[in-house]
Amino acid sequence: MKKIVVGIMPEEKIRARMLAIASGEYTPGRGEPKVWFTSMKSLSEVLSDKNRELLHIMAESRPDSLQALAEKTHRQPSNLSRTLKTLEHYGFVELKKKNRKIVPIARATEFTIHAA
Repeated sequence: MKKIVVGIMPEEKIRARMLAIASGEYTPGRGEPKVWFTSMKSLSEVLSDKNRELLHIMAESRPDSLQALAEKTHRQPSNLSRTLKTLEHYGFVELKKKNRKIVPIARATEFTIHAA
């Protein structure tokens, strides 16, 4: 399982960085964050203790469906689905459709945080 590098920077600086990358003025380095948050608070909401525990359970048990993960974690499928979609948005989870089921796959359980 790979480690994801996460950055925290004000929104204005994130936009300026993205524009510089798009215009070719700046090329991100190898170890630079690909996922950015605008505050420590927003990062802590997404990578809360409960969500990091969920990622570990997914990595260890490799559930074959959303329902199996819900049973394993004792969470309601609707709430779990919402959480997984948020984690997928940031690239921490992959949701694959397989035989009319959604298979949740943890893409990372370790994170390095860079605060600018």
